[in-house]
This record gives sequence, structure tokens and C-alpha cells, in this order.
Amino acid sequence: MNYDTFVDQVAQRAGVPSTRAVELTRATLETLAERLTGGEALDLAAQLPKPLQLLLRKTPSTEHAQRFGAAEFVARVGQRADADPVATRAGIRAVFTTLREAISGGEFDDVAAQLPRDYRDLVEAATTTGAALRRA
Repeated sequence: MNYDTFVDQVAQRAGVPSTRAVELTRATLETLAERLTGGEALDLAAQLPKPLQLLLRKTPSTEHAQRFGAAEFVARVGQRADADPVATRAGIRAVFTTLREAISGGEFDDVAAQLPRDYRDLVEAATTTGAALRRA
């Protein structure tokens, strides 16, 4: 999946303009990079378009996964994207669903395995049948 398609699908799923989808995608992936181990962030980045790969870069100070729950994840994404909690949750779900389609199933499972159970509400939409966009 290329970058423009990724952003377009996030925009459609979240019901926001493309510019807003870019902000939500950036904020979600940057926050996800903080939550994942360095190796997993690199594995995920390897399957994404270049502009999205840059968002998952780890530095020596962020090599280890930070431990924080779903509420903190939503708060961090919302702060980065300057979005209210409802729009933030919709954006996160849209990004996870689009990620699920953009990467291999095994890689998505590896990412999901690093997230605690309280993330289920955010990630579940990506794993349910029929999560793919319906094309007219």
C-alpha cells in the first residue's frame, strides 16, 4: 500500500479530511513507536511506505518499549494531533485498521501482542471480519 492510499483510507474510516488523517496517522504511529520495542518498530516500519517508516524511528533513548495503557495512548495521540478524545479514538481505530491491511497478518499480530489487553477496544476493529473498506 502506498502512502496516499494509506492516508485516504484513514480519512475515510475516521470521517475526516486528508490533512486531518495525516495528523492522526502521524500521532498514532509516533505514539505506537514509543510503546513497541525497537525491533518490533523496525519490523513494522519495514512494511510501510517511506513517509510512515520515518515516524517509527527509534533512538537509543527510546529503544525500549515504554509501558503505558490505552488511556495514556489515547491521551498522547490526542495531544500530538490536537484532537478531542472521541476524534482521537476514531483516528486510532482507523489507523490500526489501515495498518492491518497494509502489513502482513503475522506482523500485525506481533504488534498487537506487545499491547496490553486494555488496547482491545482500539485494535479490535482491525481484526474483525469486514474491517476492509467497502468499495463502490
